[in-house]
Amino acid sequence: MKTRKRLLAMLMALAMVFALAACSNGTGETSDPGADSSAAGGEGEAYVVGICQQATHDALDAATQGFKDALTEAFGEGGVTFREGNAANDFTNSGTIVNGFLAEGVDLILANGTTPLQAAAAATADVPILGTSVTNYETALGTVGANVSGTSDLAPLDEQAAMIQELFPDAQTVGLLYCSGEPNSVYQVDTIQGYLEDMGYTCEQYAFTDANDLPAVTQTACDGSDVIYIPTDNTAANNTEVIANVVIPAGVPVVAGESGICKGCGVATLSISYYDLGYTTGEMAAQILTGEADISEMEIQYAPVTKLYNAANCEALNLTMPEGYQPIE
Repeated sequence: MKTRKRLLAMLMALAMVFALAACSNGTGETSDPGADSSAAGGEGEAYVVGICQQATHDALDAATQGFKDALTEAFGEGGVTFREGNAANDFTNSGTIVNGFLAEGVDLILANGTTPLQAAAAATADVPILGTSVTNYETALGTVGANVSGTSDLAPLDEQAAMIQELFPDAQTVGLLYCSGEPNSVYQVDTIQGYLEDMGYTCEQYAFTDANDLPAVTQTACDGSDVIYIPTDNTAANNTEVIANVVIPAGVPVVAGESGICKGCGVATLSISYYDLGYTTGEMAAQILTGEADISEMEIQYAPVTKLYNAANCEALNLTMPEGYQPIE
């Protein structure tokens, strides 16, 4: 009987120890059973942000880095956990990546490029979505939803047309080279064509479907053009060496919509800093995550533009840039 009583007492003592351990937070203090420890961004916890990048190239890479740096500066190291996926320029991949973010319960999604933006907007109307490196949101989505905002990489197309006129006033034909599968590229070439034709240029559109037909289409564009214009096109940005191998031997200058393409195959661009664009997007994200701003009320942001030139390609084509142009570093 005494043995049973001693055994019962030991069991009760162990039960009390376990109960006290359950209430302890590991620091010697007891936790508040009514406190909500699951809220994202709470003390000691990180916000979770999904980043879906359309493809790998300098411009998009810089935008992603700027975005991450802005959030790290806002919340400190470890204050934000990033989940990253690269869609390799494929819409289906974008959808898979975004759905993975949603299954994990991310607090916000960065769509770096048009196809990730389209995939994210189709996947959720609840989680905040910020786009970056997107030219025109209405073209990409039809309408911008209540949970979508971001930044645009669109340099003013009328000013880009004016740049072509400034650099090549004696040219007669301008070829517009772009990927037919990128809606924002279609928008850009249609828009700039109107400006160029008002200036007296004859314009012809040369659309390629992917990297496979790019060399042939580029050669056709060279054969029919005095100057070629390439918009902020992701497929072109991924294949600037292919384009350069055609346009430089043909002696046809390329004016590009952004510095990454210009650095690879162009002579001049009216461009933005994609790092700064991503950083601005990160600042917007910080305001959304803290509740300082409502994404449904945030306007699309734009970056300042700079006139840049590619010194090596200008030398190869015997071109001299006027004052006001800075070399691409």
